[in-house]
Amino acid sequence: MTPPTSAALPRCAVLDDYQGVALTMADWSPLAGAVDVRVLREPLRTADEVVAAVGDCEIVVAMRERTPFPASLLARLPRLRLLVTSGMRNASIDLAAAARQGVTVCGTASNGEPPVELTWALILGLARNVVAESTAMAAGGPWQSTVGADLHGRTLGLLGVGRIGGLVARVGLAFGMDVVGWSRSLTPQRAAELGIRAAAGKEEVLEGGDFVSVHLGLDDTTRGLLGAAELRRMRPTAYLVNTARAAIVDQDALLTALRERWIAGAGLDVYAQEPLPSDAALRTLPNVLALPHLGYVTRRNYEGYFHQAVEDIAAHLAGEPIRRLA
Repeated sequence: MTPPTSAALPRCAVLDDYQGVALTMADWSPLAGAVDVRVLREPLRTADEVVAAVGDCEIVVAMRERTPFPASLLARLPRLRLLVTSGMRNASIDLAAAARQGVTVCGTASNGEPPVELTWALILGLARNVVAESTAMAAGGPWQSTVGADLHGRTLGLLGVGRIGGLVARVGLAFGMDVVGWSRSLTPQRAAELGIRAAAGKEEVLEGGDFVSVHLGLDDTTRGLLGAAELRRMRPTAYLVNTARAAIVDQDALLTALRERWIAGAGLDVYAQEPLPSDAALRTLPNVLALPHLGYVTRRNYEGYFHQAVEDIAAHLAGEPIRRLA
């Protein structure tokens, strides 16, 4: 039998591979001769761009929530049969619409430790003015121009004490911090197991935290949870860190808080629009340490994402999908 040509193969697009590493982070050879794979490195900013780029594809591999798939977009992709997302949750995919359209949605495992580590990179960077001092060193600038903030003996406030927040808490305790946490599901027993204080409400965390770190999921109850009134509760010497979801914090209120120094500064890894526009104020405010959504971007996570994406595709082709999102 003559093997099928690439034109006859199911087409697969791997989206948002910003670093150009998707095909080297896993062994794609199990799909050789079965799928025509192409990689897209640039973000697709509109639905029209998505349709033009992947409208001919049966399979799409999405990286986290970089490219949303609402019902309106799925309706314009009649060829699509399998949508693979890194992670086992993706709020930007309309799962009900996908099911109605006959699109199988599958996920991959995702490690919680990388965003924990990045959270602490932001906290330490803010506390010790790492960027300013490193920039001065490279430019031949002043030798020591800032005075750092201590972690030991200070209060770490956590909004969200689930899998990631719990790990952040353990590191805070190792630094000798007093850790107080709040989430709607945090029980006194869970707080005691972690060795932290359970706050009566988010207000206690905001008012008492020297560093307040957000680790909540995004849903209707957390969208806009921190607005101007909440940010004003924070101390003028306190820092806000958000590696969860931008929409949990009112972005206009955050800009005002930073510009008017309601708070000392912020460490941010998530934004209302990603990639963040080049002229966005958050890129240049002197009291912001901003990173381009690197929380989950590590070799171990990427190797897991793409290895399991290959498995998901192979299982789909065999008619036995795995890791389905419902």
